[in-house]
Amino acid sequence: MSGGYPDGAIDSLPRNQLRALQSERLASIVRWAYDRSEFYTRRFDDYGINPNTIQSVDDVATLPFTVKGDFREHYPLGMLAVPREQLVRVQVSSGTRGTLTVVGYTKRDIATWAEVCARSLALAGTRPGDIVQNAFSYGLFTGGLGLHYGAERLGAAVIPASGGNTLRQVTLLRDLGATVLCCTPSYALIIAEVLEREGVTADELALRVGVLGAEPWSEEIRVEIEERLGIHAIDIYGLSEVIGPGVACECAHARDGLHLMEDHFLAEVINPATGELVPDGDFGELVLTTLSKEAMPVIRYRTGDISAIIDAPCDCGRTHRRIARLRGRLDDMIVLHGVNVYPSEVEATLLEFDEVAPFYQIILDRDSGRETIQVQAEITPQYAGSATASDMAILTNQITRILKSRFDLTMGVRLLKPGELGRMENDKAVRIVDRRTG
Repeated sequence: MSGGYPDGAIDSLPRNQLRALQSERLASIVRWAYDRSEFYTRRFDDYGINPNTIQSVDDVATLPFTVKGDFREHYPLGMLAVPREQLVRVQVSSGTRGTLTVVGYTKRDIATWAEVCARSLALAGTRPGDIVQNAFSYGLFTGGLGLHYGAERLGAAVIPASGGNTLRQVTLLRDLGATVLCCTPSYALIIAEVLEREGVTADELALRVGVLGAEPWSEEIRVEIEERLGIHAIDIYGLSEVIGPGVACECAHARDGLHLMEDHFLAEVINPATGELVPDGDFGELVLTTLSKEAMPVIRYRTGDISAIIDAPCDCGRTHRRIARLRGRLDDMIVLHGVNVYPSEVEATLLEFDEVAPFYQIILDRDSGRETIQVQAEITPQYAGSATASDMAILTNQITRILKSRFDLTMGVRLLKPGELGRMENDKAVRIVDRRTG
């Protein structure tokens, strides 16, 4: 196995023992939530759920879902299962659609969070003694602090760079010899862009691993990042409502799905329209239950993320099941003229063209009452230096034809100069701009 973690035996626990541990923890957390959370007391009573009947992971499907709206309805801390005096941390997320979500942590929750982040970093190939430059935002967002404490628990040194000020990021990478970079995939591309602008090559850096997450990203983006930064790019997953980053992470050995921390999280995948479980391997909405979180446990939380359960053993030897890399979010899916389109699918098509840079937006609008879709994408600096107006027109037509054939939908295509879209240094990439009204 790549990387190391002092308590790594849990990652290779035999499946029957892991299942028994999950069942024990599920029964305990359901009882805990019912006894201590007014929200879950009412929810279970409304559904006629006796918590004592939950004895096995097989029983989880009998429990009602928790949804994002529950956090809104019980804002700010109406879903607590401990007295406020027992909180040691409160984090706030705006969510992917601007909804304010407040989550609380006990001292034990913080220790659990550090543990799963340390295990995730170890999965990614981080080792004790590494230097981790953490360019996830610090503060209310969970990304920065979670991986910070995880790296320290693993025995790595942390550069708490936070997001933004990319020129300083480049200076720190070069001068302090960071071996691991943590940030969003879109920000990794911005760092690569500034490195190239400053004349710094990947060979001048000590970087070896990139632990990237907080937004969906395609294999094409992975290849782009690896080539430009000279790193092994690893996908990490988490969400504030559950704990933050550290719910699942790819292993450096196989990079074939993200290993769930199944001793702390129970995963299901459902048909989002019916709520019914789908077979392993089929894509649907990821549902997560926390098995050890004290302050704000969540039972069958509908994440809105599109993934699948991978039950086959991984070549790395770890026994925990994996989830497939996210295809996107349910609320990111564009439905236009009866056609479903995910931004990641558009991204994959754009990056088949060497002339197109990995910076794009999808613009939804109306024209004379009819919904329209336009893809705006930047061209690479190399292409911009030599392309004529005729070249640009030919490329635009080629991309338009490919998008039409792939999606059976007419999309406008507008090619932009390098940098014309702007750069989001302190936030996730904005892929969809919806200008429709009414």
